[in-house]
Formats: sequence, structure tokens, C-alpha cells
Amino acid sequence: MTKYIVSGYIGFDNFGDEAIAKVLVDRLKHEGAEKITLISSNPEKTAKLYGVDSCPMLKFFDSIKHSDVLVSGGGSLLQDVTSFKSLLYYLGVIYTAIFFGKKIEIFAQGIGPINSGFGRMLTRFALGQAQKISVRDRKSQELLKSWGIDAELVKDPIFSLELPVKNLKGTVGIQLRNYPSLSDGFLNALADEVIKRFPDKKIQIFSFQDSIDLDVCEKFARILAKKDRVKDVEVFSGLSVNDVFDKISELEYMIGMRFHANVAAIISGVKTLAINYDIKVKKLADEYDLPVIELSQRDFTKEFDKLG
Repeated sequence: MTKYIVSGYIGFDNFGDEAIAKVLVDRLKHEGAEKITLISSNPEKTAKLYGVDSCPMLKFFDSIKHSDVLVSGGGSLLQDVTSFKSLLYYLGVIYTAIFFGKKIEIFAQGIGPINSGFGRMLTRFALGQAQKISVRDRKSQELLKSWGIDAELVKDPIFSLELPVKNLKGTVGIQLRNYPSLSDGFLNALADEVIKRFPDKKIQIFSFQDSIDLDVCEKFARILAKKDRVKDVEVFSGLSVNDVFDKISELEYMIGMRFHANVAAIISGVKTLAINYDIKVKKLADEYDLPVIELSQRDFTKEFDKLG
């Protein structure tokens, strides 16, 4: 029997990362784990949600000491685009496991970008101590290969879920998140294209992490509401992982900004157009031949034509 501790972006009410945590916990339970502890920003909620133990993000020392295996992932933990501090935190968890001589599994991660030379050095050493590494994209695999580290290429964990395929006609889903280069010009141009293409369809706008997404989702709803031809616009927030999957499975179309909005739509059989704000979204769009629009664009004719 094995005691696991899991490090990830858990407890922040981010749909994608919570869905990954669910997949990972289910896998470990299926494999007969003696104990599972999730490091979380909201330990009480996390423990109740997944039926496991949980510890605070800055108080993982003892939990790692009394575990057998650290699982780091999935998602994009080891990168410094979000912040160098974030990279140091997730590496600090791994280095603590190294210090205590624990087994380490890097689970379905996207590695990088890591712009700091010091950050690359720390990451390379940490990953070199792992007993098992899986990555979710080929560029991450190639980066680790250049470091002399072998990694298994796997799909994002959410792809392992079996979701209902309903795809009711008449509803367009739009998922947005706040981002520095997401401008009013882009939102207005997108609203015009959505209205032109889907004048008689319901519009459902999804916030996947309310602290980051909700303001821009509500802003986009207001932009649509000012247009004469919009009939039915609704913003969804505070949804559980299962609620999100249920609603996405009923869409006819998805215009998605977040990586996991596009993943959920793909596996639900929804016609999908990606908004590229991060290299991971572009990689996914290329892999699944999705039309993809850039935040710098104002004319989306070709991409919407491909959407069908």
C-alpha cells in the first residue's frame, strides 16, 4: 500500500486543474492507494470534494515526509511565464521530496516555457531525479530529451474521461479569460462575427475560474447585449467540474480560450474554434486541426468558415 501526495494548481476553483485532480485521484484510488493527500489553497473544500486528505500549500513539509510518492501535475506547473515565483514554488515541492528520498512522478505536464537560465538549471536537475515522467505535448518531450531526460508522451488527463455526446443544435458556447493582450477591439470584433454567423442561436458564456474569467465574460455579454440581433445570452459561473462537462456536451459550437475549454469540447464532439493566448492552446489546435484565431486579429472570416 502506497501513500501519495499530489502537487498541482488545486483549490483555486479552476475547472481544468480541478478536472485533472479528479482524474488523478480516481486513478490512484483504483490502483489501491493507502492514502492520498492533495496540496491545496483550500484544503477543507478539496478534502470534501475528492474524499481525500489535503494540506495547505505552504505547509506540505510534514505531508511529504510521511508519504511514499510525490505526484507533481498535471497542467503547466513548471514554467516561469506566469511568474518565476510560481516555478520556484512547484520546484520547491519537488526538492522537498528529493531531500526526503521520496519517489517522484511528473504527471502529464506541459514543461515550459522557462525563460530564466537559473530556472532551467533547477528544473533540469529536479526532473533528473524523478522515477517517472509523462508530458502532454511533443515540445515538452523534445525539451526534456535535449536535457538527457526520457519522458512518456501522453494526452492531457481529461482525454481519459468518457463524456456524454449530446450536441443539441442551437447553442454556441464561448469561454474567455482575462489576459493582458485581450483588448476591447478583439472582443467587439468577435461579438460582431458571432452575431453574423449565429443570429438565431443561444449564446452561453463560460467562466472557468471566476477570479480571472468572470469580469471579461460579463463584459463580453454586455457587448453582445448592445447588438440589436442578440436574443439569448447567458453567463455561467461557479460551476462544478461535472456541471461544466454536462453543459459543454450540449453545445453545437465552442469558441474557447482556455486550454481545457477546448479539450472538453473536443472530447464531447463539439465543433470547436480556439482562441490562441498561450502556446499550449496553439499546440492543441494544431494537433486536432482546429481553426484558431489570434488576439491580434480583427477579421475572423477564414477561421469561422472552417468551423462550419
